[in-house]
Amino acid sequence: MMSVSVVARILERHRSNPAAAIAVLQDLQKELRWLPEPALRLAALRLGVPLTQIYGLATFYHSFSLKPRGRHLIQVCLGTACHVRGAPRIETAIHDQLKVPLGGMTADERFSVETVRCVGCCGLAPVVVIDEEFHGNLEAKDVPKVLENYP
Repeated sequence: MMSVSVVARILERHRSNPAAAIAVLQDLQKELRWLPEPALRLAALRLGVPLTQIYGLATFYHSFSLKPRGRHLIQVCLGTACHVRGAPRIETAIHDQLKVPLGGMTADERFSVETVRCVGCCGLAPVVVIDEEFHGNLEAKDVPKVLENYP
């Protein structure tokens, strides 16, 4: 649920400066875990920029989400090195453990799972990123132990 006071506080922090649009969206994403339409509308209004520009930013950058995300974001790297070294098995283990479809969120809103094309650390393949924390050289059997570290 979006709180108008949260959005207002973030906009105030950035002094409703149109040049801070991306920073505002980043802060909203961090605080709300997604970018609900009312927050985008209020941001556009207070920043004095067209809503289409705000939506353009929100849909261009992969780090932004227009649908709710769980408390912890799991990103499974499916880049070439990770794929070759077993990332599809890691992805399957995560889905089996959490019972969540790709791009979905667990019923308890604890996790969201998505795939990415490359996280830039091929030497650690296969890699899963959870809340910006990298877990490399994973095997499917490691998944339960890794996930238990994220309450």
